[in-house]
Amino acid sequence: MNKDNSSYPRILITAAEDVVGECWEDYSRCISNSNGLPIRIDLGMNIDAIENFDGLLITAGIDVDPQIYGAEKSDYVTETNIKRDQFELALLEKARQKDTPVLAICRGHQIFNVSSGGSLLQHLENREPHRARRGKNKSDIDSGWHKVEIAKNTLLHNITNSTQIFTNSRHHQAVLSNNIGSGLIASASAEQNVIEALEDPSMTWGLSVQWHPERREMTDNSDLANASTALFDAFVTAAKKYSLNPNIN
Repeated sequence: MNKDNSSYPRILITAAEDVVGECWEDYSRCISNSNGLPIRIDLGMNIDAIENFDGLLITAGIDVDPQIYGAEKSDYVTETNIKRDQFELALLEKARQKDTPVLAICRGHQIFNVSSGGSLLQHLENREPHRARRGKNKSDIDSGWHKVEIAKNTLLHNITNSTQIFTNSRHHQAVLSNNIGSGLIASASAEQNVIEALEDPSMTWGLSVQWHPERREMTDNSDLANASTALFDAFVTAAKKYSLNPNIN
């Protein structure tokens, strides 16, 4: 039997480039499983024409171009797409104007920070635990795994009901405590001074996380539900509330 999704909140999900380990369908699956309606939004779509949505999910992908936050590109930053950076920044601005719930993941977490005037560390010198050691084949890249400390009295704490979670990790750029965007709250952190989650208190619901809650290695492990499926459930619930009473300025 097919689900009647006519009343499900409409969730825009940005489409990433072809990156090892990245799959748009993972995000779509998670939104569907939380009773949201996933809608693919590709680079180049007319943002002004996008009006009817109840939530925005910014996905992972290649590095954010440092010129977006006024920095010179490091030798470690080799693949960027400034058009995607600008597109997602514009989408975030539109979501903020509409006070539409936002969930941003990995690269999305970094864009979320940059969108509020923050910057990024362009490369973490120590590969582990934030990304696993590369195998003999270039495509053989596993996740790193580590603990994440969560601040009390935050949205993330309310979602996870915990002050410590265990997550996967697949990044080399990072948000640090000294380059957080104006007005954002750091609600989680990990080794090497890495900020693992940000919240925007000016929004009814705005959260970004550095890990990958959408991957099967997270969603298929019930012990990790508070760091994976719980995020999508909370996000779609917020989008549902928005769909019933949209606050459009």
